[in-house]
Amino acid sequence: MDAPFLAATESPVIEQETRSREKLDLPWQVVVHNDPVNLMTYVTMVFQKVFGFSREKAEKHMLEVHRDGRSIVWSGLRERAELYVQQLHGYLLLATLERTY
Repeated sequence: MDAPFLAATESPVIEQETRSREKLDLPWQVVVHNDPVNLMTYVTMVFQKVFGFSREKAEKHMLEVHRDGRSIVWSGLRERAELYVQQLHGYLLLATLERTY
Protein backbone atom coordinates (compact mmCIF):
# COMPACT_ATOMS: atom_id res chain seq x y z
CA MET A 1 0.00 0.00 0.00
CA ASP A 2 2.90 2.42 0.68
CA ALA A 3 4.74 1.63 -2.57
CA PRO A 4 2.39 3.60 -4.92
CA PHE A 5 2.78 6.72 -2.77
CA LEU A 6 6.56 6.50 -2.85
CA ALA A 7 6.56 6.09 -6.63
CA ALA A 8 4.24 9.06 -7.09
CA THR A 9 6.32 11.52 -5.07
CA GLU A 10 9.00 13.48 -6.83
CA SER A 11 12.37 14.42 -5.52
CA PRO A 12 12.49 18.02 -4.32
CA VAL A 13 13.94 20.49 -6.77
CA ILE A 14 16.47 22.89 -5.35
CA GLU A 15 16.24 26.22 -7.08
CA GLN A 16 19.11 28.60 -7.27
CA GLU A 17 18.65 31.78 -5.25
CA THR A 18 17.99 34.67 -7.60
CA ARG A 19 19.16 37.48 -5.34
CA SER A 20 22.87 37.93 -5.13
CA ARG A 21 24.69 38.83 -1.94
CA GLU A 22 25.91 41.94 -3.72
CA LYS A 23 22.37 43.25 -4.26
CA LEU A 24 21.48 42.68 -0.61
CA ASP A 25 24.46 44.76 0.48
CA LEU A 26 23.84 47.68 -1.85
CA PRO A 27 23.65 50.97 -0.01
CA TRP A 28 20.21 51.87 1.31
CA GLN A 29 19.10 55.39 2.06
CA VAL A 30 17.13 56.68 5.01
CA VAL A 31 14.86 59.43 3.71
CA VAL A 32 12.95 61.81 5.97
CA HIS A 33 9.87 63.42 4.43
CA ASN A 34 8.19 66.70 5.25
CA ASP A 35 5.08 66.65 7.38
CA PRO A 36 2.78 69.44 8.59
CA VAL A 37 2.96 68.38 12.25
CA ASN A 38 6.51 68.49 13.62
CA LEU A 39 8.26 71.74 14.46
CA MET A 40 11.59 72.46 12.79
CA THR A 41 13.36 72.64 16.17
CA TYR A 42 11.97 69.20 17.08
CA VAL A 43 13.16 67.64 13.80
CA THR A 44 16.62 69.17 14.36
CA MET A 45 16.74 67.70 17.87
CA VAL A 46 15.69 64.23 16.61
CA PHE A 47 18.45 64.25 13.97
CA GLN A 48 20.98 65.12 16.65
CA LYS A 49 19.77 62.34 18.96
CA VAL A 50 19.34 59.56 16.38
CA PHE A 51 22.33 60.23 14.13
CA GLY A 52 24.61 62.18 16.45
CA PHE A 53 24.64 65.10 14.01
CA SER A 54 26.06 68.44 15.02
CA ARG A 55 23.47 71.18 15.34
CA GLU A 56 24.58 72.67 12.01
CA LYS A 57 24.30 69.37 10.13
CA ALA A 58 20.94 68.58 11.74
CA GLU A 59 19.63 72.02 10.76
CA LYS A 60 20.90 71.57 7.19
CA HIS A 61 18.92 68.32 6.82
CA MET A 62 15.88 69.78 8.56
CA LEU A 63 15.85 72.74 6.15
CA GLU A 64 16.23 70.37 3.20
CA VAL A 65 13.19 68.43 4.41
CA HIS A 66 11.27 71.68 4.87
CA ARG A 67 12.30 73.23 1.55
CA ASP A 68 12.51 70.17 -0.76
CA GLY A 69 10.04 67.87 0.97
CA ARG A 70 12.68 65.24 1.75
CA SER A 71 16.27 64.71 2.79
CA ILE A 72 18.56 61.70 2.60
CA VAL A 73 19.91 61.64 6.14
CA TRP A 74 21.90 58.40 6.05
CA SER A 75 23.17 55.78 3.58
CA GLY A 76 24.56 52.32 4.25
CA LEU A 77 23.66 48.68 4.86
CA ARG A 78 19.99 47.74 4.99
CA GLU A 79 19.88 46.40 8.55
CA ARG A 80 21.21 49.65 10.04
CA ALA A 81 18.96 51.71 7.74
CA GLU A 82 15.91 49.76 8.96
CA LEU A 83 16.92 50.51 12.55
CA TYR A 84 17.20 54.24 11.82
CA VAL A 85 13.80 54.31 10.11
CA GLN A 86 12.28 52.54 13.10
CA GLN A 87 13.88 55.03 15.49
CA LEU A 88 12.63 57.99 13.45
CA HIS A 89 9.12 56.52 13.46
CA GLY A 90 9.43 56.31 17.24
CA TYR A 91 9.86 60.09 17.23
CA LEU A 92 6.84 60.35 14.90
CA LEU A 93 8.84 61.49 11.89
CA LEU A 94 7.86 60.31 8.42
CA ALA A 95 10.84 58.27 7.20
CA THR A 96 11.31 55.66 4.50
CA LEU A 97 13.98 53.28 3.30
CA GLU A 98 15.10 53.42 -0.34
CA ARG A 99 17.58 51.27 -2.22
CA THR A 100 20.28 53.01 -4.24
CA TYR A 101 21.04 51.65 -7.69
